[in-house]
Amino acid sequence: MPISEETFFLDPRFEGTLQSQIQQLVAEGILSGRFQPGEKLPSSRKLANHLGVSRITVTLAYNELIADDYLTSAGRSGYYVSHSAPPPPEIPQNRSNDTVDWARAIGQSYSNVRQVDKPSGWGGFPYPFVYGQADPTLFDQQNWRLCALQALGKKDFTSLTGDFADRDDPQLVEFIARHTLPRRGILARPEEILITVGAQNALWITAQLLLGQRRKAVFENPCYPGLREVLGQTRCHLSPVDVDEKGLDPEKLPSDLDVLFATPSHQCPTTATMPIERRRALLEKARADDFLIVEDDYEFEMSFLTTASPALKSLDEDGRVIYVGSFSKSLFPGLRLGYLVGSETFIREARGLRATILRHLPGHIQRTAAYFLSRGHYDALVRRIRLALHERREVMDRAIRTQGLEIAGAAQFGGSSYWMATPPGVNIDEKVEALRKRGVLIEPGMPFFEDAEDGRGYFRLAYSSIPASRINDGIRILAEELRS
Repeated sequence: MPISEETFFLDPRFEGTLQSQIQQLVAEGILSGRFQPGEKLPSSRKLANHLGVSRITVTLAYNELIADDYLTSAGRSGYYVSHSAPPPPEIPQNRSNDTVDWARAIGQSYSNVRQVDKPSGWGGFPYPFVYGQADPTLFDQQNWRLCALQALGKKDFTSLTGDFADRDDPQLVEFIARHTLPRRGILARPEEILITVGAQNALWITAQLLLGQRRKAVFENPCYPGLREVLGQTRCHLSPVDVDEKGLDPEKLPSDLDVLFATPSHQCPTTATMPIERRRALLEKARADDFLIVEDDYEFEMSFLTTASPALKSLDEDGRVIYVGSFSKSLFPGLRLGYLVGSETFIREARGLRATILRHLPGHIQRTAAYFLSRGHYDALVRRIRLALHERREVMDRAIRTQGLEIAGAAQFGGSSYWMATPPGVNIDEKVEALRKRGVLIEPGMPFFEDAEDGRGYFRLAYSSIPASRINDGIRILAEELRS
């Protein structure tokens, strides 16, 4: 890649000739690693015009760098960084003197949050029991590419390049309203739908609008770690409530809460499904105690054993339920495409808040997704994923029982993971690294709990990204480590 002349600037405080300063600029770029061997330098004419110096000055500087083996000349082709130039030091020296007391300057820290580790090279492990990653053998990359190419066409120029302020792609919103939501028993108008950057962004917007220092939020324990951190940012009063084998029990809720965050269809991470009786009791309690419910309905498409239960939002007659949906689990997590469904008044405020931080999602992403969904590719993909997950679940279920491992939770409708319990006295945190060395990736339970110590006896075992043929060996190694 050619190096632009615009990366060079002369320092009027430099004590020396222009030629020596140009030499130093090039040498520093090479020694810092910014200029790589084989990259082309600006021509002497271009660099001279940019710096406002004579061309002979630049030429002389380049010749000195050639003599020192920093550069090489290729006749009329130009000047290039030499492949035998001095390599950058292993530890580049920091020329800045950072004297800022960042501990005092930063008002609130976000870097020490507890999150589920997602190894960047998970695909290179033979037994990746990691949750929520796309399986390249299942995803319909060809049709996604075709939809993306069409969204780049002249017909969609406005959706590709336009600034929609706080609006969303009408084709995507229409598909969600007419096809996605009715499958969950939900009827909504476009004015009641907002596109978000995945479910995480939807939860953040909701928390920012509904919570404050004088309000109380209740959330499930254990729960999605990202939710707990989002709620903490509002500085509201937090009240975790333990779940059981049927999910959240309405009878355990405090009477003075303002907002409840729940995953009734597929509790995260235990995978428990809340029975219809509990859902109706929860809505009655919300009406009696006058609180709102934020329903995270992730992974409902992965129902291959039984039909997924109706969404809590579909039973809501008072408008108390705010619904959070996402395509990140069923399409691919890097898409970061989710949506909020609520009353028109709430969505209007949510749209205004979103506009202050990112206005709207990229138009090309929205239109590509709209094409992929509306042309039937999405439904075909979901069917293919369901079949694969069904097979993998059966293999994993047999392997788990053969090895004598304990299942703490498994979604009744299907899903893509098991919530596992360790043998008595085993700290899963101490086993993670040993398993990784043997090619097995699992997700320890500590990040999901309010008190991390409560999660040391649990872990999540997903089967969405591992071929069925590798599951038996992976479970065998896992069982060996847990017994050792």
